[in-house]
Amino acid sequence: MLATPVFSPLQSAEQNRMKPLMEAAIVDVCSNISTLSCGNMVIADLGCSSGPNAVALVSIAIEATCNHFLQLQQSPPEVSLLLNDLPYNDFNRVVKSLVALRQINEPVVVAGVVPGSFYERLFPSGSVHLFCSSNSLHWLSKAPEDLRINQIPAYDIDENVRRERLPVVAEAYARQFRKDFTLFLKLRAKELVSDGRMVVSLAGRRSDELVSEISHVWGTAAQILGIMASEGMIDKAKFNSLYIPVYGPSLEELREIIQEEGSFTITEMRVHNPASGMDSAHLTPNRIANCMRAAFEPLINQHFGSSGEVMDGFVRTAEKLLSLQGSSQVNQTEKPIVMLAVSVTKASHVNCGAFSTSP
Repeated sequence: MLATPVFSPLQSAEQNRMKPLMEAAIVDVCSNISTLSCGNMVIADLGCSSGPNAVALVSIAIEATCNHFLQLQQSPPEVSLLLNDLPYNDFNRVVKSLVALRQINEPVVVAGVVPGSFYERLFPSGSVHLFCSSNSLHWLSKAPEDLRINQIPAYDIDENVRRERLPVVAEAYARQFRKDFTLFLKLRAKELVSDGRMVVSLAGRRSDELVSEISHVWGTAAQILGIMASEGMIDKAKFNSLYIPVYGPSLEELREIIQEEGSFTITEMRVHNPASGMDSAHLTPNRIANCMRAAFEPLINQHFGSSGEVMDGFVRTAEKLLSLQGSSQVNQTEKPIVMLAVSVTKASHVNCGAFSTSP
């Protein structure tokens, strides 16, 4: 997911909420003598983006590592930082951030970037000590194919039809997420050292919430595009063929997938309100509309064409809709979208042997 400065406050708030989990994971990794037997540690951020917060999580990890060994009055290990995102990410900005990070931090930091999807192998077997990821894993490898094949719109302009199809659409997205996240866990278990750790956060929904239109992470974006289609701002047929590859699971859904896949044991799971701890100045309709633009612009441009008019219209329509809905700080806390933070440890029985990624 590409980031822009307007999107950074939301990312920063979530990364701050992940800090205790990150610090605990670092202490756990550093306390395992066999894990750091070579005197070095590899930390990888998956879906780092390219904005102001691209190195935030790995910076937390470095600071926690230094503090841990300072308390022990021991020399810290050498740290290798690897930042991953899709190939079209602005890695020039990422590299500049990494250069600055290397200049101000100890211990010795070796930094690099790894382009590619986190739904494929990225690192050598048994080479990474800690994986982290913020605001990325709700993005699927692809939209559900069965909806596309059967020409079932993910979001129909007709409200009655949309509600009638909701269970079918929700189930299709849930199946795709289960398949993708299961593969993700297998891949990361392959790449982690023995007893390696992983701390991730992603958008989801409350476990006690029934699946509804707005509980989809992309629900509001689809609603905005639906208004644009009904008003002739974008082609209706193109809108009907748009399938946003995003899914927000519930905490219990996430727990079930992790336990069934079996490569990890759950250390801790948390649910956060995405608006908590944020300045109300960042929760105005204009700010939220531009946050949505930052998140969905690459996908919308790819589907409807890269005309600036489409995205400008998207922001105007979003502001109007959010204003009518009373999209204030109070209303944001009432919505079912939450951030799920999960800390897991590679299970002791999992080795680096071969496995199949076929369905």
